[in-house]
Amino acid sequence: MSTDMNRQRLTLSTSCLVALLAACSAGTGSGGLNDSEGTGATGQGGETLGTGGSPSSDGGNGGESSGQFMGVGGSVQGIDCDPQGPDFDQDGFTIEQGDCNDCDENVNPGAIEVIGAAPDGEGGGGGGGGEYVPADEDCDGTADNVAQPCDDGLAVNASSPLDGARAIELCKQAASDTDWGIVTANWVRGNGTVLDPTAAQANAQVGILANFGTNVPPRTGASLLALSSGKARLPGQPGACTLQTCTTTGYNPGFAPTGFPQDVPDCSGAANVNDDVGLDITLRAPTNATGFKFNFRFNSFEYPEWVCSSFNDQFIALVSPPPAGSVNGNICFDSQTNPVSVNIAFFEVCAGCSLGTTDLIGSGFDNGFGSGGDAGGTSWLQTQAPVTGGETFSIRFAIWDTGDTALDSTAVIDAFEWIANGGTVVVETTPAQ
Repeated sequence: MSTDMNRQRLTLSTSCLVALLAACSAGTGSGGLNDSEGTGATGQGGETLGTGGSPSSDGGNGGESSGQFMGVGGSVQGIDCDPQGPDFDQDGFTIEQGDCNDCDENVNPGAIEVIGAAPDGEGGGGGGGGEYVPADEDCDGTADNVAQPCDDGLAVNASSPLDGARAIELCKQAASDTDWGIVTANWVRGNGTVLDPTAAQANAQVGILANFGTNVPPRTGASLLALSSGKARLPGQPGACTLQTCTTTGYNPGFAPTGFPQDVPDCSGAANVNDDVGLDITLRAPTNATGFKFNFRFNSFEYPEWVCSSFNDQFIALVSPPPAGSVNGNICFDSQTNPVSVNIAFFEVCAGCSLGTTDLIGSGFDNGFGSGGDAGGTSWLQTQAPVTGGETFSIRFAIWDTGDTALDSTAVIDAFEWIANGGTVVVETTPAQ
């Protein structure tokens, strides 16, 4: 359906060890930042090197201790520990299997490194005393060896869904049933139906971009992932749309997940979707992870004429099994549970909006890909959600046109990161820092 077809619309106004040589253990605390003391731990023949804590994960409670202890046994959180029998800390790994600290369930070959904050003035990072001491949570013999981004040199039209995952800093593939990382990755329709990778790329609804216009570089690494109900391309790129509306043949009608599209409170929306596309990734979490987070932006030509109408396109991040606090598994929404659309409270990049139009320049949403017309978007937002260490789960990033095929929307995603520095993680979307 083209833009000029009859559309009966109402115009409404806008809106997260001991290694054989060194390690650290998790501290405790409450509140957004850890302002209580973590306890340094003393190993056999070792010495307590400090107390203190670093800030917790965003939205979490507690933090990590900067205490360090030496040797295999010792004291963890004030409890004497002399590992007896296989897998003393019951983290799924024995000493023979490479567990370099069988007294701490957060330290083993299935864990991820945790990089603590540098001391913040007197007393160290986070409010307790002492200084940050690097540790080897993943038992590979080197402390704080975090992998670098893996998204250099990716083609805009890369067909492999693993490249889509790399674009958002998901690099590591799980090598075994006890290893963390990517288990599977697929381009999909909105309801999870798997697409042939070549076909998914042929219609240009998925793309890997070096930026999202002149003023929006990647948050991490060299690339970001774009998903669009039109074309996931910038002006001038092969396959770019030259209008506000580009429809994908064979993708209508679309297929939304159960419970979607989600209605906005006080704004009833259409029940049908079109031009739906997504990236579905099954992951196994590191054993010490308590959550994950990622950044995203959302732009739409639905703004401003069709705010709070039947036709508001949506972007979701659907997690299975659904975490507590999600909406039918979706973890991206504002404090009023408005889904990501032109109705979300963070829609602030537009003419007359608080953040202006600078971030639209060069994205195609500044001038309708040369055809004129209004548009708007969000700034960088961050969503976080809880996980249980070692669990296998999936996350589906998806977008669609709601109610018709007209006036496209694009979401860009970047900077996926595991949260493994202690505390409680809640489902939350906030402006990115």
